[in-house]
Amino acid sequence: MGLNKEQIAQRIAKELQNGFYVNLGIGIPTLVANYIPDGVNVVLQSENGLLGMGPFPFEGEEDADLINAGKQTITTLPGSAFFDSAMSFGMIRAGKVDLTVLGAMEVADNGDIANWKIPGKMVKGMGGAMDLVAAAKNIIVAMQHTNPKGESKLLSKCTLPLTGIKCVKKVVTDLGVFDIIADGFRCLEHAPGVTLDEIKAKTAGRLVIDDDVKEMVF
Repeated sequence: MGLNKEQIAQRIAKELQNGFYVNLGIGIPTLVANYIPDGVNVVLQSENGLLGMGPFPFEGEEDADLINAGKQTITTLPGSAFFDSAMSFGMIRAGKVDLTVLGAMEVADNGDIANWKIPGKMVKGMGGAMDLVAAAKNIIVAMQHTNPKGESKLLSKCTLPLTGIKCVKKVVTDLGVFDIIADGFRCLEHAPGVTLDEIKAKTAGRLVIDDDVKEMVF
């Protein structure tokens, strides 16, 4: 049991606030664009040079010239703006992005994030993640709670090369929602069908579970 990728994105979309400028990373985060709540107006920024990104296009309506940073075809909204990467990263580094949603391979209970390299495997580089984690006002990580081997990805200390230090504020996994506080991962909600005992067993980092943990509602 637990959330699928679409449900993780749907839960994160509830964190969006009116007027936010939001950057969505590659993978699960890109799906957030499909679940923006009614009445919430945000501007989605893609680091390859776009403000005003819309949801994914319907099949047969794709425009190969409109892509996000993950090279997926997207749509644009009225008022969208296109610009070069230098201006895009200028926006990011100047702190103009209110919220960044990223995927991760590991997150530590102090807010460290590792999301760009597995030693021994070919990678293209950390891309824009380094700038985003250094400059965004708020960072939410979207990921699976464990790796393919069943090992926890919520750790006391990251084992992979770090992308950012003490920067992650919240983690949404297939098992639950977690704030990162001074005492570690604070469980706010658990996924439907997931028990707190399962969360405890699959979390290697420090874990705080209050008496009022709620089940997620979609």
